[in-house]
Amino acid sequence: MTQSSAVASRLADLEGRLGYKFREPQLLKLALTHPSVVHEVPGPTPHNQRLEFLGDAVLSLVLTQELYEKFLNVSEGPLTKARAQMVNRRTLAEQAQGLGMGEYLILSRGEETSGGRQRRSSLADAFEALLGAIFLDGGFEAARDFILRRFRDAFGELTSIPSLHNPKGELQEALQEQCSQPPRYQCTAATGPDHDRLFECAVFHGERELGRGQGKSKKAAESEAALAALKTLAHRAGKPAG
Repeated sequence: MTQSSAVASRLADLEGRLGYKFREPQLLKLALTHPSVVHEVPGPTPHNQRLEFLGDAVLSLVLTQELYEKFLNVSEGPLTKARAQMVNRRTLAEQAQGLGMGEYLILSRGEETSGGRQRRSSLADAFEALLGAIFLDGGFEAARDFILRRFRDAFGELTSIPSLHNPKGELQEALQEQCSQPPRYQCTAATGPDHDRLFECAVFHGERELGRGQGKSKKAAESEAALAALKTLAHRAGKPAG
């Protein structure tokens, strides 16, 4: 078997797991190509970051529309929290793991030896890139059908709105993918009479402020700050710098 036919066979195997057959298999291959390959191949080398950027937007639109249409009496705040729960990096990585995408990733030798096939950030990125690839290959409805099928397995039929029970824990877990330094919370303001105080807290990672929140207690304000930070991270994830 030639190398090209072996690659085609592996892609066809993954398509079986996805339940989606690409008209342009090169899009699937691109979605699996980690940016680390740039360092090993001379000349311009396409990788999955642009597809990831696209897939992030497609995923957000599909889930936003689904939440908006299913929960007519729910306000913007809880809808935003529900979407944050559904698109956090851990959930996306679990989606990729459920499909066995790690074994199909195209990595540099260095990334391979350092555990790149199991790295949560790489899996989450590849899953978003996959969504971008399906969108380009089959259009919005194909991407929507795939997303809702996958997320139905994780969240059921969305008969009740998902909630983010531990935003501070979710944030710490997300940041640990970048470095071991934990987030730091700071109370920036406290207003109102003693019996009805309103606290404002900010959360920092290193010297960078990630989000702010308000609440009737410091704990509640910290949770809201963590939610704001998770929204910021989800928006930035996979976007090329600059």
